[in-house]
Amino acid sequence: MLIFLLRRLGHGLLILAGVALTVFFLFQVLPGDPVALLAGQRSDAATRAAIAADLGLDQPLPAQLLGYLNDVSPLGLHPRDSAGTAKYGGLALLPLGERAVVLKTPYLRRSFQSNKEVLTILLDHFTGTLWLALAAMLLAAVLGITFGVVAALKPHTWLDRLLITTSVLGISVPSFVAAILIAITFGFYWSRWTGLNLTGQLFETDAFTGRHLVLRNLLLPAFALGIRPLAVITQLTRSSMLDVLGQDYIRTARAKGLSGYRTVVGHALKNALNPVVTAVSGWLASLMAGAFFIEYIFNWKGLGTVTLRAVENLDFPVVMGATIFIAALFVVVNIAVDVLYAVLDPRVKLTS
Repeated sequence: MLIFLLRRLGHGLLILAGVALTVFFLFQVLPGDPVALLAGQRSDAATRAAIAADLGLDQPLPAQLLGYLNDVSPLGLHPRDSAGTAKYGGLALLPLGERAVVLKTPYLRRSFQSNKEVLTILLDHFTGTLWLALAAMLLAAVLGITFGVVAALKPHTWLDRLLITTSVLGISVPSFVAAILIAITFGFYWSRWTGLNLTGQLFETDAFTGRHLVLRNLLLPAFALGIRPLAVITQLTRSSMLDVLGQDYIRTARAKGLSGYRTVVGHALKNALNPVVTAVSGWLASLMAGAFFIEYIFNWKGLGTVTLRAVENLDFPVVMGATIFIAALFVVVNIAVDVLYAVLDPRVKLTS
């Protein structure tokens, strides 16, 4: 297990290095002058030169690339003075003259708009995206498993065909299109009957009651985000259940007089859930990445909203940092899914 984790972690670091290289060169060719954004239109040449030197933009492109990779890497070569320690907050591991190899939190630099550290901005908005993704995944898992079991128990009936047709439609419709339709229908036209808002946050502040939890604001964006995994889980559960229900031990359990509920829940469903659990775990990172336009449509304060606004404002460090952040989430979740799958199914060997 330890060898597997170290190997996968090494692969993950290579992937993140590739992502960092890609975003660095991608934003080199995009229009926009970071110095002008920070200095303003009426600044003098000396101010612009000072800002360019602070950002390292006065250096050749290879030096800028090495500086960026040195900043975003958890292991970097940095000055040993107090300024370097304060900036990177790292632990010096190997002194090398005036510099040292430092173990540190990746430094994603500062926002052009607010001058706040990018990692701080992302962590402040990460909670909203995490709650949205978890709610969407919970909704998709509960409804998807339920619909899949019902469809498997009633094969080739009108109910089975209805559920399968609906799931195919859910897979086919893009998430942002479904989000717009859901927002307009349930949050605007039918809001009088549903009691749901077109926009809103999980926590709202009232002048008299203070900060309080508003779960109904989570319902529409979570449902819009969870439509696609809901459809996939429904079909996956149906297929797995049909396969398990045809096994000999299920027929034996029925022949011994076990009730239908005990046979389905205690034997069939338990053995049919392995691929479903893997799919649910794997979808979590995808949902957090796919929540960008959902958050924008519902004005939900999360990674998607802050990233899209950064794109509009040409705030490149935030966009680059968000891309690396989401890639790191994918790496961590995929490793966790592989380990979870091996724990659930002893036949799986961790060999790669």
